[in-house]
Amino acid sequence: MRPATLRPGRAASVALVVALGGLPIAGRAAPPEARVLSLIAERLPDLAGQELRVVSVEYPPGGASPPHRHDAYVVVYVLSGVLTMQVEGRPAVTLKPGDTFIERPPDVHAVSRNASETEPARFLAIFVKRAEAPATAAAAPTP
Repeated sequence: MRPATLRPGRAASVALVVALGGLPIAGRAAPPEARVLSLIAERLPDLAGQELRVVSVEYPPGGASPPHRHDAYVVVYVLSGVLTMQVEGRPAVTLKPGDTFIERPPDVHAVSRNASETEPARFLAIFVKRAEAPATAAAAPTP
């Protein structure tokens, strides 16, 4: 049997799945994992050392991500379902299809979850980040 290899885009998708949905929240069972598909990963020659990354994310019913950060500019565009999003220090917002949400490099994404226990939610996440930096890193919310 041949060992499996991951293409760069696939490896990034796996890393995002782990970061977005694979960590349990203390005291509770882990929410259902997010399904992440890498759509674009391209260096931006006009912005030295930067890249554009676009991923499609689907949270199953009840799905959520633990607190995390991106160290990037990230725009979320909701495709279907209803999401609850919150950047630390700002109020939580409820997003429906067509709504947008922005994160900036210093932000901790404290809440990212499907607001429905019965329907999936899908969104695009568009990143502008340092090319060599990870797309997502775990972060604990500050008290």
